[in-house]
Amino acid sequence: MNNSVDFIKGMDVSTLVEEEKCGARYYDNGKEKDMLEILKSYNCNYIRLRLWNDPYDENGSAYGAGTNDLETTIIIGKRAKACGLKLLLDYHYSDFWTDPGKQNVPKAWRGLDINGLKKALYEYTVSTLESLKAEGVTPDMVQVGNEITNGLLWPYGKKPEYDNIAELVSTGIRAVREVCPEAEIMIHLDAGGNNSMYVDWFDNYFKRGEDFDIIGMSYYPFWHGPIRDLEYNMRDMAERYGKKIVIAEVSMGFTMDDYAEYEGLGPNERKGYATKKELVEKIEYPMSVEGQSNFMKDIMTLIKSVPGGYGFFYWEPGWIPVRGCGWATNEALKYTGEKGPCGNEWANQALFNYDGNALDTLKVIRDFR
Repeated sequence: MNNSVDFIKGMDVSTLVEEEKCGARYYDNGKEKDMLEILKSYNCNYIRLRLWNDPYDENGSAYGAGTNDLETTIIIGKRAKACGLKLLLDYHYSDFWTDPGKQNVPKAWRGLDINGLKKALYEYTVSTLESLKAEGVTPDMVQVGNEITNGLLWPYGKKPEYDNIAELVSTGIRAVREVCPEAEIMIHLDAGGNNSMYVDWFDNYFKRGEDFDIIGMSYYPFWHGPIRDLEYNMRDMAERYGKKIVIAEVSMGFTMDDYAEYEGLGPNERKGYATKKELVEKIEYPMSVEGQSNFMKDIMTLIKSVPGGYGFFYWEPGWIPVRGCGWATNEALKYTGEKGPCGNEWANQALFNYDGNALDTLKVIRDFR
């Protein structure tokens, strides 16, 4: 296995190309620079990129939120590798977002039975990894599915269909091992503070599934409870299963100031930030740069203290508010069946302020040992 990184300080930068096309610029100490170069200068060593099968409608209109097809993944991946950053590839096995509330089958795979889905998943994983390798963007780590708490490729792979879930995930693992044998393999669930859910899920998986390397957890303090719950779960997972533990998604807000003027959208066109006031009231940290910094220091300290604690990936540090770069387009909503509105719901949790200036939180990440 590739273990050259002792502690992952990772960043999910999946919207980078779309942000730049929409006019985003990034600055460090007043000087404009490439965002990846800024992150590398603050000792970040890994990036994470989501991959969607076909994030376009039948007319070729993009779904947005980075429109992370294979071409975009290669573009960002090449830039990252040129900066000396490692790559975690995050397969969603869908044409758009997947999470515990939705795991939509890609348009091209609709109507397939479980055997057809396994074949399609295997062939897609192999072909995309071969394309990445051919372009010099070999992943160092691969997620087989994104937040598959409730399974993947619904309805066949929907919890509690653990036999099907394990078969689909195992098919992906075998494909990764075939093409990228040195890559570490992650299984990623959300709700990092929910120990009983993790125990149930992994007890069921280990009875059926292929071996892997890393348990990935999402942890957002406004959704997933206090850090002490996360700590209990991390320690229990490490002890029960002997796997490395990575916080595959984490973030914290630095302000509650509105950013409507940056988006240029009317009140009914923008979703507004995910950190609603009623959620923020439950958080142990203030929504300030200092609060964000202290949160990240505590998260890193916790990870380092857990046996097998391997690091973190900050979720979308560069998703600043610019016109045209939101979480979905109207075409995407038709695919997922979700209601709008669209817009950016993450800008107040980035590691750059609304004007693209690097926040002091990056210094805390840089200096952590």
